Amino acid sequence: MSISVERSDGVATVTLCRPEVHNAFNGELIADLKREFKSLGADDTVRVIVLAGAGRSFCAGADLGWMRGMVEQDEATNRKGALNLAGMYALLDACPKPVVGRVQGAAIGGGCGLVAVCDIVVAAPRARFGLSEVRLGLAPAVIAPFVVRKIGTSWARNLFLTGERIGPERAFELGLVHRLVASEDALDAAVSDVVSALLRGGPVALGACKILARQADQWTEPSERTASMIASLRVGAEGQEGMRAFLEKRTPSWLEEL
Repeated sequence: MSISVERSDGVATVTLCRPEVHNAFNGELIADLKREFKSLGADDTVRVIVLAGAGRSFCAGADLGWMRGMVEQDEATNRKGALNLAGMYALLDACPKPVVGRVQGAAIGGGCGLVAVCDIVVAAPRARFGLSEVRLGLAPAVIAPFVVRKIGTSWARNLFLTGERIGPERAFELGLVHRLVASEDALDAAVSDVVSALLRGGPVALGACKILARQADQWTEPSERTASMIASLRVGAEGQEGMRAFLEKRTPSWLEEL
């Protein structure tokens, strides 16, 4: 398999395991990510997902062999492959569990797209981000919706057009990265801190918060949708438990279960 999955105390760590090619995409990796994220998203024992890359890089984009195969295919075949890849990004983006990106080394092209669909991203000093498709005579079409949503139109234009690479500090300023660490040795501890904070939230509430963050700006009738969401959460088992625990000054049940 091109990925590994480890589970511990409600946390699933999905690691891209193609370090010899900087965890670059090929058909197998795409299929494995789709299968595992679909499974983890439906697993009630999983509360948080960490997405990581083995070796020196997070993900360097498309595998050269896979790209070579696309060059030799016709437009219809390329469209089919692009739709498959788009489906993978959409699945990760819509995952009902919080996804934490652990980024070291290169996150280029499609790898930068993976960063864009993570909810919270922690980056090491050697992390490098770029959308270099234009230098190949291409465009980051499949990942564009997720990148634009994360960093905005203005900086997406800049990075799409120049293909330049940026470091973690600049990525942090643009909103692509949320936490910076001083050394790679501190990366795992910082990821653990983020995971611990996420585990304090109710599992159902975390999923609702993801929906709000992804869709609220598209709702044409926000008062109706938001009112319905909070009303449903308040009368649900988790909301009732959380509010009663707060009022009774005790730990909610989802923390006791860890």
